[in-house]
Amino acid sequence: MSLPDNTHYLLVVIGPTAIGKTALAIQLAQHFQCEILSCDSRQFFKEMTLGTAVPSKEELAAVPHHFIQHISIEDSYSVGDFERDAMAHLDRLFQQNKVQVMVGGSGLYVNAILEGLDEFPDIDPRIREELNQALEEKGLPYLQEKLRELDPVHYKKVALDNPQRVTRALEVSIGTGQPYSSFLAKKKVKRNFVPIVIGLEAPREIMYERINKRVDLMLEAGLVEEVKALIPHQTLNALQTVGYRELFHYLNGNGTLEEAVEEIKKNTRRFAKRQITWFKRTPNATWYGYQTDPERIITDITQQLN
Repeated sequence: MSLPDNTHYLLVVIGPTAIGKTALAIQLAQHFQCEILSCDSRQFFKEMTLGTAVPSKEELAAVPHHFIQHISIEDSYSVGDFERDAMAHLDRLFQQNKVQVMVGGSGLYVNAILEGLDEFPDIDPRIREELNQALEEKGLPYLQEKLRELDPVHYKKVALDNPQRVTRALEVSIGTGQPYSSFLAKKKVKRNFVPIVIGLEAPREIMYERINKRVDLMLEAGLVEEVKALIPHQTLNALQTVGYRELFHYLNGNGTLEEAVEEIKKNTRRFAKRQITWFKRTPNATWYGYQTDPERIITDITQQLN
């Protein structure tokens, strides 16, 4: 399609897990003849496939995807690394087509591309060491409670089941004497594209049904075997995530498989609720029901492009 000016547009598909973002992103990319940047930090890792709902081989073949299983669980890869790499990719892709698509459920990573990263002061590394020791000795609930005391605002937003995120927020709060949330969104960067943000949503009971079904399908496809192969690496940060952590617990002799599966479903539902809370704050997003005809969404986007 021909566009009237030299403006670049980034179509950003957001929403909770299992809502249908991948399918819509592929249809958008096919229509606008462009490529897809994945913005799901769980799907970055080569060794993790089933538990992170990586797009199928057919989906990956339908449209070129970037940032899908491009690093190892043993690699260090921060949101800052992603921002740098993704912006470089976008600069190249915009030379081929004025419209590109980004899709994903990792709110922090979406924000990094749309708004840039917040700046934090340097923190004494001993604080992180002490927090890691507390995590090991007293467990994640102890750190969660400490964060609730020091930064109740961020406590309500952060992925509480992610030790890395909780530890980072505490590290800044303790090291500066100010809440982590007070450093957020102070700096806005100017991007070389206009974002068009499309959100997908569903009634909560339907969303939960979709999540439960997806977990069942993951298990049928061999999720337990995938996790079993990763047991030697179970302490790595990349594997401290829903679907892996619960099965490590079971495979290490704690509880039954049925209990682990129920925990996965419960924790995934909680994760989806946090995603919704985060994404609902995205400026200028247009929200659609998950069953909306993609042609209608394409029509709405085309009107904005023109």
